[in-house]
Amino acid sequence: MGLLAARLACLTDTVAILLEWVMARMVLHPGIQSKTQAELDAVVACGCAISDADVARLPYLQRVVKETFRVHQPGPLLSWARLVVHDAVVGGHLVPAGTTAMVNMWAITHDPAVWADPSAFRPERFEEENVSVLGGELRLAPFGAGRRVCPGKTLALATIHLWLAQLLHRFQWAPADGGVDLAERLRMSLEMEKPLVCKPTPRW
Repeated sequence: MGLLAARLACLTDTVAILLEWVMARMVLHPGIQSKTQAELDAVVACGCAISDADVARLPYLQRVVKETFRVHQPGPLLSWARLVVHDAVVGGHLVPAGTTAMVNMWAITHDPAVWADPSAFRPERFEEENVSVLGGELRLAPFGAGRRVCPGKTLALATIHLWLAQLLHRFQWAPADGGVDLAERLRMSLEMEKPLVCKPTPRW
């Protein structure tokens, strides 16, 4: 029971962190926010509740979430840790025995050799090239892959898409007086160093 509780706590923590990052991007990119809201308005009438079934008809919103995973994934160091048992040279660098090696997904998703213009927040890139976040491609694997993939990935995706859709459908979001600071802080997860503060305005 303790392991299950720990995994659920990890899931809710990372979903909340990702939602904060995606809302920060919505505030900083009003054009992307408006495009997402236009898609929502075309699928769900004003005043109507959004359901899980509606998410499948919101491809742009899904691309926004995917791009947030690429730029600000909550778990940048994947848990595929390996212990180096012998000295090794990798790419001209000595990796001494006793080193713990981990996959740095943050470095992969910000590498210009892997992603065009990696510093730009551009959900449209996933319209041009559909890349899964479920572990099929290691260019973008926020949940890991293989036997140790996150068991809560489907629940996490369903939750983040539905919550984001509800927040954007009901409200227009703008920065608070202090603006938005995208500085990162790595703890157990990659969090915003300064918590997001923004102003909602009802859309209807």
